[in-house]
Order: sequence, then structure tokens, then C-alpha cells
Amino acid sequence: MARSDRRPFSIHVVFFLELLLLLAAAAAASVLSASAANNTMRPRNELRKYKTIRAHLKSLNRPSLKTIQSPDGDVIDCVPFHLQPAFDHPRLKGLKPTVPEISSNMSLSTPHRPHPDPPERPRGHEPSVLADGEDSIQLWRTSGETCPEGTVPIRRTKEEDILRASSVRRFGRKPAARTRRVSEGSGHEHAVGYGVGDQYYGAKASLSVWAPRVASSSEFSLSQIWVIAGSFSSDLNTIEAGWQVSPQLYGDSSPRFFTYWTTDAYQATGCYNLLCSGFIQTSNKIAIGAAISPTSTYNGRQFDISLLIWKDPSHGHWWLEFGSGVLVGYWPSSLFSHLAGHATMVQYGGEIFNTRPSGFHTATQMGSGHHAGEGFGRAAYFRNLQVVDWDNSLIPVRNLRVLADHPNCYDVQARINRAWGSYFYFGGPGRSVRCP
Repeated sequence: MARSDRRPFSIHVVFFLELLLLLAAAAAASVLSASAANNTMRPRNELRKYKTIRAHLKSLNRPSLKTIQSPDGDVIDCVPFHLQPAFDHPRLKGLKPTVPEISSNMSLSTPHRPHPDPPERPRGHEPSVLADGEDSIQLWRTSGETCPEGTVPIRRTKEEDILRASSVRRFGRKPAARTRRVSEGSGHEHAVGYGVGDQYYGAKASLSVWAPRVASSSEFSLSQIWVIAGSFSSDLNTIEAGWQVSPQLYGDSSPRFFTYWTTDAYQATGCYNLLCSGFIQTSNKIAIGAAISPTSTYNGRQFDISLLIWKDPSHGHWWLEFGSGVLVGYWPSSLFSHLAGHATMVQYGGEIFNTRPSGFHTATQMGSGHHAGEGFGRAAYFRNLQVVDWDNSLIPVRNLRVLADHPNCYDVQARINRAWGSYFYFGGPGRSVRCP
């Protein structure tokens, strides 16, 4: 009787073990199936991303008549004027210049230059002859190579440039809250001089060029002019130009000449340089986004560039001049809402982006990396600050105001003298005993 009592128990154990094995096999099959599905989806997602990047590169990198290799690794394409990205913008379709038909005795290597009418420069501004070396202050020009007439030099975008961005859609665009008045708590920190309260039709200044240290690849440091209109909310219009160090955008730590524009507070419109349609380049001498050389040195030679942004009274477009008379190009007035008329604020100065690594303030430098009080040869500066008034005349900035939103980290000091007019020093080292 005892043996017969154990037999049902053994049967139950065997049945239970078989059930466990079946459940384990089913679970394993489910895991394998899910893994196979994930493995299938991963290549699909990677392929979709790759195709998106390749399509974006094709839209940015245009057919060129000549290619120039820069010593820093940049590739500069000499793109026919009419093929540049600007004319893809829906509001600029009507501005696309008529390209003459190519006859049997004309090849694609025969450039043509369908220029717009030259702008009316502001009174009081006489562009001078280029100073020695000023024509080659970008590294790509040091070899003596240049783009032919009828073309514009465009820095070629590479796959790795786009991969460094947070997404293909955001490549070449700034995050929101990029002006001083809307930057509080956003990580954007400023030390600036500004004019407000008048109708402005342009701004001009000379700004020293440095190579500040940027502590994180997702941060940047810049020095620029802003021309601003709107309500500092979703309808903010800005036009911007200057130099910046941005490892994420350019892949290195060199100061580079840049432009920017937006009509909706950096949300969906506008971009850096020529990374979207909008800005129309006319110069074959300046490559927007290319490195500037030389730069200023601490207790050594100081190097600055002059920039003028102004609204041409004849056609209403906003033009950009670099150095002694080089017309880089223009932002058509049709791009803008508020700036289709005039600006309500002009701003000059420095900005950094602070990601607060490890919970502390960043060590990213602004300007030279030294505070304004150190003065000439040590601190970065803006000099000869001017604005363009309603009569298209260059005049000194009236009632210049200065502001540093994090003065323990980066500060600003305004001064005035006969040689430099209204000017200021600005900058700082970022994280320090004063700036924890």
C-alpha cells in the first residue's frame, strides 16, 4: 500500500516538471522572437536615419565649379550664385535670378554673376581699401586659392557634422531662449551692451577675435551683433553675425565667422550660416562658417573684425558687410515680420551656453576668458559702436546700456574715448572661486 501511495505523487512531480519545461521553452521563444524583432527594427531605423542624413546632405551641398581644401580640414565648394540654398525658400522663389542659357561656346566652368542691385551704404560710412592681409583672414584663403566670380564659397557639410546634432531637424538651429531678455534659467548667459528705445536700421562695431576654451562639446562661446524686433516671445525677429566657438556645430575649437536669423524666437525658422534657405550670399571672398585667423593673444597682438548690418533704403533688404567693404550678402525683407520695417533694439557682446556639468557652473570661457577689468590686451572688446538711423546715417549709440546676467562669471565695463568712441570690455573664465 505504501508503494501505491507514492506513485501518484511521482506522476504529479513529473507532470509539474514537464509543465515548467514547456513554460520555459515558450518564454525563451518569446524572448528570441522579441530579440529578432528588435534586431530587425534596429537596422530599419538605422537605414531610415542614414537615408534622412544623406538626403539632407544632398540639399545642403550643391554642385560646384571648384573645390578648395582648407588647412584645417574644411572643404570649400565654389557654388554658382543661383544654385545656393537661399533660393529654396518659398518666399524667395520670385527673387531667383534669371540664369542665362548655356550656349554651345559656354561651359559650366564659365561663371556668370547675376547680382542684385548694389545697396545704398549708410552715410558716414566709407568702405576703405582692404588692409594688408585682410583679404585672407580666413584659413581657407591662406593658400592663395579663391572662388571664381559668379560663385559663392560654401563650407561643405559632412555626415559627422549632422551626427553631432541632437537631430537632423535641429541641425544648424539654435535652441529657444537665445536673447538676453528670455535667457533666464535657459543656460544662456550674456555680457552685453545694448541700445533700446529708438527705431534702428542697422548696427556696426569692431569686435576682437579670441579662441575661448569651451568645456563641453554641447556648449559654445560667441561674440556677436544682434539686430532685434518683436515681443521676445514667439514672434521675435533677429539678425545676427559675429564669431563663435562651437564644437558641436563645427567639430573643433576654432573661432568661426557666423550668421543667424529667426522670425519666431528660434523655434522653426532660420538657421546658422547657409544651413537652411534664406540668407543670400553675394561675396566670393568670405565663407560663412569658416575659421578666422589670426586671433588675439593675451598680453600680445590684438586682432578684431568689423561688421556692419544695415537695411538698404532702396530695396528694404538687410545687408551684411565684413571688414573694409566686403559685401557678404543679405537677408531679404520678405523673410521677416517685424524686421520688415525696422529694429527696436540693437545688442553687442558675448554669450555662452552653460550645461552645468556635474551640477556646477561650466568652465567655458567668454571672450578672452578674462574679466573686463583687465582691460586692453587681456580682455575682449567691442569698439566704435554705432547704429544706422531712419535717415540711413551711421551715428554713435545713444545711451548705451550694459548688462551681465551672471557678473561673477562674466562681466562688462563700458567706456568712451575719442579713438574708440563708445566701447566696452567683456568676458570671464566661467567657473571659478567667484563663479561656483
